[in-house]
Amino acid sequence: MRAPTILLTGFEPFGGEAINPSWLVAQALDGERIAGCTVHARQLPCVFGAARVALDAALADVRPALVLALGQAGGRDGFTVERVALNVDDGRIPDNAGQQPIDRVIEAAGPVAYFATLPIKAMVAALQQAGWPAAVSQTAGTYVCNHVFYSLMHRLRRRRGWRAGFMHLPWLPEQAAARVGQPSLPLAVQTAGVHLALHTALATTTDLRASGGAES
Repeated sequence: MRAPTILLTGFEPFGGEAINPSWLVAQALDGERIAGCTVHARQLPCVFGAARVALDAALADVRPALVLALGQAGGRDGFTVERVALNVDDGRIPDNAGQQPIDRVIEAAGPVAYFATLPIKAMVAALQQAGWPAAVSQTAGTYVCNHVFYSLMHRLRRRRGWRAGFMHLPWLPEQAAARVGQPSLPLAVQTAGVHLALHTALATTTDLRASGGAES
């Protein structure tokens, strides 16, 4: 019998950056054993459409019990676990192939939104208890991160036992160095935080009943 696996995805750099913490963290955790599951890291292109193709290939190859997609959210001050994926592509900037869709539906026959199926509040609580900044985020935006998040949830909607979600990571210190006053977290902290989040997701079957809402 095949051992249970985790698919952990990260993105290539985008927006003129030389690095992307989401991929560096995924790469660092590739091959790790967490709660009896092996982590398989896959890099996704920061390109509408092509990212979905790469995701499909990764899902077919890894056949995971749990999927956590990672993305970079520069300007956020910690780990943010996403609650909702929206059925819309609306690029504030072009992707790495120069595409900039506006108000485009991701799946014509899909619902307006999907909720993550991971225990997002338990994951946030575990990160906070470890002393790291973390919060539930109500939106993954409308760029390629949300494109992947929505596509992931759409593909797994009928897969029993498969759980999935998305987490945004802040800039690394070397990225924030040229942006005075912008928050960041070191790679070692981000890697440890994602490891803890994955462990919590695997160990938690019923999410916490705790506030994770936002006023705006």
